[in-house]
Amino acid sequence: MSEDCIFCKIVAGEIPSDQLYQDELVTAFRDISPQAPVHLLLVPNRHFNDFGEMGDEQGELMGRIAQVAGQLAAQEGVASDGWRFVTNIGAHGGQEVLHTHFHLLGGRPLGPLLAR
Repeated sequence: MSEDCIFCKIVAGEIPSDQLYQDELVTAFRDISPQAPVHLLLVPNRHFNDFGEMGDEQGELMGRIAQVAGQLAAQEGVASDGWRFVTNIGAHGGQEVLHTHFHLLGGRPLGPLLAR
């Protein structure tokens, strides 16, 4: 846990969130500034600054994140129409919180991934 990381504090229950899922590896909660009707964040419970810090030894964790994402997409009613699952890495990638996290977005057509 990083003492000054907002996501670490959410995982630890020190900051309230609209939590949808938590196990020993991953926590999922609603984004406080949603960009789509369904906008969830999935975070590893262990602190990694970004996805690039994760290595081969995190295979089980990545598999769990993917599994939970699929379950939450179904639970939130976006699985059949489609959804987006994305992570941002670094300043140019748009990362705002330095804790690896994945955005699950859906509930409307999302358009192209990048502005043209």
